[in-house]
Amino acid sequence: MLIVTLLTALLVLASVLIHLGVLSRLSKWILRLRFKGEIKVALALLGALAAHMAEVMLFSGGYYFLAHTEHVGKLVGTHLQGFVDYGYYSIVTYTSLGLGDIVPKGELRILTGVEALTGLILIGWTTSFLFVEMQRFWERNRTGPY
Repeated sequence: MLIVTLLTALLVLASVLIHLGVLSRLSKWILRLRFKGEIKVALALLGALAAHMAEVMLFSGGYYFLAHTEHVGKLVGTHLQGFVDYGYYSIVTYTSLGLGDIVPKGELRILTGVEALTGLILIGWTTSFLFVEMQRFWERNRTGPY
């Protein structure tokens, strides 16, 4: 149980730090670009998606490690064959989609629940970040009296 708890905490911390670093750098970087506001927002979105994918891959590495550790649990599914399947499971969990074709057993369920919560919070953070960026760049382009 201790190894699952420690690895879960480490993955959450790493994900939050990645997200903070990427969004902070994106905010500063896109201000310096000489593109229209829409392009800046699109670039911010692509950068945020890259951060999410990095976080998903971190968690998939955690699943892979824990699934190959004795007495911790495993992922059970019809097509579970390699690391790609751990990535797929992590995406489904991170986005709270939860398809159910791969199911965690044992203590691995803790990592699954915490990843879903982490994904929910970080996706919300990205939404807030993009809203602020859209306001910043689209306010300058507003021509109407409202």
